Amino acid sequence: MKRILSLFLCGTLAISALSGCTTSPSSSSSSGDTSSAVSPSSSSYEQPDFMVLSGPTGVGAAKLISDQMALPESERLLASATVVADNNEINNALINGSADIAAIATNVAANLYAKSDGAIQVLAVNTLGVLYILEKGDSVHSFSDLSGKTIYATGQGANPEYVLNHLLTSNGVDPESVQVEWMTAQEVSAKMVSSESAICMLPVPAATALMLQDETVRQAISLSDAWDELGAGALAMGCIVARTDYIEENPDAIESFLTQYQESISYVSAEENRQDAAQLVAELQITPSAAVAEAAIPQCNLVYLAGDEMQDTLEQYYQVLYQANPDSIGGSMPYDAFYYGIS
Repeated sequence: MKRILSLFLCGTLAISALSGCTTSPSSSSSSGDTSSAVSPSSSSYEQPDFMVLSGPTGVGAAKLISDQMALPESERLLASATVVADNNEINNALINGSADIAAIATNVAANLYAKSDGAIQVLAVNTLGVLYILEKGDSVHSFSDLSGKTIYATGQGANPEYVLNHLLTSNGVDPESVQVEWMTAQEVSAKMVSSESAICMLPVPAATALMLQDETVRQAISLSDAWDELGAGALAMGCIVARTDYIEENPDAIESFLTQYQESISYVSAEENRQDAAQLVAELQITPSAAVAEAAIPQCNLVYLAGDEMQDTLEQYYQVLYQANPDSIGGSMPYDAFYYGIS
């Protein structure tokens, strides 16, 4: 079952059932330095509604969201922040205007751009490769070992499916020879725990949580390492996007957001902040626990790539996806207008 957590910033440090707010299980905030916060009262822009996808794509935003929750409402950059478990939830919100800025999968961003006639732009790449083949057993050491096997996996119709198929093909394995059963991360984990021998593909932190839960599950293949071996550029899996209309009407808000978001990525990624950052990630229910977050953050491949570097990285990745399956990115390569800050 899909789990959705909404964190509406409604004038309190904790999430609570106040008038005008919609709440899920409550979370408290642990905020640190808020020196980069911008007061909306001194600016002419409309405060954006921000949504992030739970898991690695949302991890880097934890410090930003927490800092915003700790500020008086009049000083916040964000009007609201919401954590969801499904790309479709964010897609719909971006299209109907209930979200202005969002963290989503990179192939989903390209699809949304194509299907909405350019209604969104990508602001930055925030996550590189986070996928792993895990095994309860010791029979898988390369992609050739997956032929004839059944894999439990999450991510059908998104980056994981396309990345897996490309890596199988590139390593001489017909994807049709591998039986993939698509399900939620929770269902994959339950299958692995209840089986005596099984294989799955999961992203961190779901992969991290599974290995912490069941010590007999091991990491068999890093899809990031396998991708790097192909020399096809970086495995760019997560990004930040915004509605084009919002960008054009609120350029100052976008620049302020990106400054604070980059600082948040740096904070969460720093080893000296690992425990505190993990606590923030767990409090916002981006991961199931602080222990999982602390173990997963080093494997989340958090980055901040903007401008030409963002475009170069995404175009290399999209070219691979397009050659494998044009529909994976909406049927065509995105135009330059898709990339924020590219003239």
